[in-house]
Formats: sequence, C-alpha cells, structure tokens
Amino acid sequence: MTRVDRRRLPSNRRTGPVRTRLTAVWRALLLLTLAVAGVGTVAVQAALPAQAASLQQVTNFGTNPSNLRMYVYVPSTVVAHPPILVAVHYCSGSASAFYSGGAHEWVTAADKYGYVIVFPEATRSGSCFDVYTAQALKRGGGSDPVGIMSMVTYAEQHYNGDPNRVYVMGASSGAMMTNVLAGDYPDVFKGGVAFSGVPFGCFATTGSNTWNSQCSGGQITHTAAEWATIARNAYPGYTGPYPRMQLWHGSTDTTLSYHNFGEEIKQWTALSGVSQTPASTDSPASSWTRTRYGSTGTQPAVEGISIAGTGHTLPQNGMAAYGIRFLGLDNTTPTPTTTTPRPTSPSPTTPSPTTPSPTTPSPTTPSPTTPSPTTPSPTTPSPTGSAGCTAVYSTASEWSGGFVANVTVSASQAITGWKVTLNLPGGASVSNGWNATFTGTSGTVTATNVSYNGTIAAGGSASFGYQGTGSPAGTTATCSPA
Repeated sequence: MTRVDRRRLPSNRRTGPVRTRLTAVWRALLLLTLAVAGVGTVAVQAALPAQAASLQQVTNFGTNPSNLRMYVYVPSTVVAHPPILVAVHYCSGSASAFYSGGAHEWVTAADKYGYVIVFPEATRSGSCFDVYTAQALKRGGGSDPVGIMSMVTYAEQHYNGDPNRVYVMGASSGAMMTNVLAGDYPDVFKGGVAFSGVPFGCFATTGSNTWNSQCSGGQITHTAAEWATIARNAYPGYTGPYPRMQLWHGSTDTTLSYHNFGEEIKQWTALSGVSQTPASTDSPASSWTRTRYGSTGTQPAVEGISIAGTGHTLPQNGMAAYGIRFLGLDNTTPTPTTTTPRPTSPSPTTPSPTTPSPTTPSPTTPSPTTPSPTTPSPTTPSPTGSAGCTAVYSTASEWSGGFVANVTVSASQAITGWKVTLNLPGGASVSNGWNATFTGTSGTVTATNVSYNGTIAAGGSASFGYQGTGSPAGTTATCSPA
C-alpha cells in the first residue's frame, strides 16, 4: 500500500555507531575514576550525558494472540506523565521503516514534547494488520487489536504513561487499524489520525479472505446511522464518548478508494453525535480541503483533509504537525481528566459484529480526483422524469474554478437500469466521473448506470458523482428508467 523511505536505520539515531562506542568507553573510564575517588553511583549517573534515544524492541509485553512485535520510542526527555501514541505501519512495512519514514516527523516531535510512541509490527505474510476478521472487529475478540492493547498497557505501566492521553495514528493498513482500534476500544483511545483508511467494519471478510475488494474499490455505502451501528456492535452496551478522528485521503487513491473518505466521515460524525454538515471549510495548503465537524477549533470531533490529485502515497512532509495539534500532543501541560478504570487485559465478552457482507462486484470506474465530499443535504431537488425513478443533485464541495457533485437516483418501483440527464450551466463542464458512464461534458450531459448499480429495488437508491470545472450553480438532473 503506502510506500515510504526504507533506508536502514543507524545503530544510534542521532550519534551513529562510532560515537556510541566512544561514549561507552568514556562512560566506563569515568565510572572507574569516580569510583576510585569515592563518588556514589547516583552522583556518577547524574554526571553522565544523556544517551540519544532510539527505537527499541520490547518482548514479553503481554497477551499477543497474533504474534505481533512491539517496538517503542522513548525520547531522551519525557514529560512526567507522558501521552502514548500508537503508530501503525502500512502493508509490506515494518516498525523501523515507519519510524524512519512516514512517522519520522512524529518521532522528532516526541523529542520536543516528551510523549512515548509504540510501534506495533505485523509478522504475517504481507505484513498487513488484521482489520477484516470477526475477532479483530470485536472488543477483546483476539488477533491484532488485543496484542496492541497489551502494548498500550505495557507502556502505561513501564513509562508512567497517561491513560487519559492514549492516541493512535496510521497509514493505509495502519489507517484501517486506527479505525478498528478506535471502534473496539473507544474508552482507551481519545483520538486518532488515519492516513488513507476505510471506515470501521468496511473491510470485513468471510472465510480465509484477507482482502475486501468491494471496500477497497469504494463499493460499500451506508448511511451514517448504519455505519455507527456497525462500529457500536464491536462494544455493545458502551455509552461513553467515541474518539475524535482526523481523516486524510488523496482524491486519486486507487488502492483504497477515495469514496471511503466520505464514508469514514459519516461514521465518525454519527458516533460523535455531530452534524455531517461542516462547521467550517478551509484550505490550509495548496490542493488541500479541510472540513471540520462539530466545532471550528483545532480539535473538533471530526476533521477531514482531502488532497486533490494525490493517490495512495500519504503521509507527506508537513502533515504530522496538523495531526499532532489535532491530538493535542503539543500540549505538555494538559488539563487533568478523570476516566473510569479499565481492565489491563481485555477478554472476549461480546458477540461478533454483524457487518453486512457486500454483494456487488468491484467498480471499474476511477475514484474521484477532487477534495472530499462533505455529505451535505441535497441542495437542488430535481424534477421527476419518467415514472419509476427520480434524481436529486447536490454539490458536495466547491472551490474557485471547480467542484464535486453527487447525484442520488431513487426508484419508486423496481427498475433494471437508469439514465440521468444533467443540464449544466454555461461555463461548467464534467472533467471526471465515477459510478456512471457519462456522455458529453458540458451543456446537456447524460449519465447512465454501470453494471453493478443499474438494478434498484422499489424504495432503493444508487448514487454517482463527478468532478466539474466552473460553477455548479443552477445544475438540474432528471431521471428516467433505461
């Protein structure tokens, strides 16, 4: 999935192997000299310079049903009660590759702000994390999430970690695991940052399958309430708050479709009980569109950042600062909070989630190439065409010179195909579309169903979308059965 710099790590991250050997020799000589002089051990240790921190492996950290490896980065200067960040790598990756590559800026920030980073490492073939089995999608159910929880407990106990400030971030497979951990253990993780992921439960599979092509291809769509129910099934009976989530996605991602970005936003806004209509929209960097849900500050319930023209290559330089600020890791003097004590070793206590299995084939159309849909309420109801279906057009997002539009086709009676006629205003044109076949680019444009979304039961619906140039104001859409 995500590819990052995999250069071999030096034996000492800051000083290198030569200086490390010299430091060891100097330390031994100083110990001998001071010992002869009668100086106590405590005084000797205080006199020695601090060793530069490096990534260290931890063994025997607790229950670990899927044989994960645990690595930890503890900076040279740690705050008294440090936050704990779990940093989860991508498929084909490793803890050391993520440490020196995609997570490097988070490591540098740990040196500044004094938090501890836990790096889980997958050991199965392909080095992907389990985000698909019934065991993984259930609190205490087994597999990778249980092993990662053992790592969190170890860090709390051995580094005096703050249980009120436990966070998770990851890229690709790690982003999917970020969603899974936040759903399985909402009482443990206070926030998450997911770079190119999918909603909790989207990747669920059956049998021995480890890849869900319907989810990766953007063919799984649910309402916000349905997505919330899928996540809540992981921890039935839980009534507390869910983690704040920052979600990132490239608009041309063909590995984990950009469609999943909007579905993640639906899920986490519903779990947090906030509106799917953004409280604010801005562009903090060129080609970025940021939407905040629930509030307009730097730590809203949900924050989405879409990057136009970018594929499955996140994270990129400069992104970490936004995630660090969102999680509050740059705050070294947090306000004390109180949480309910939780067990140190979770055990299976709940039924498996009832995630619906997808039944449609993977898409053959490309993912959208624009900033993220913000799933607003439809803004321009379209007239009914021939009896059988209606089309409702809405502008998902808009910026200077361009926009993203969504169209929902609803069937009043069962149909086996549909055609939507779009009447675009002067100066507007279609540059890219998905989940439909388009004829024409400006003026009158028709969109017809593709193989997997033409059949709609009475009362059901399908949707498609497109990227446009110009202004969408005044667009109308009319549906007729094909």
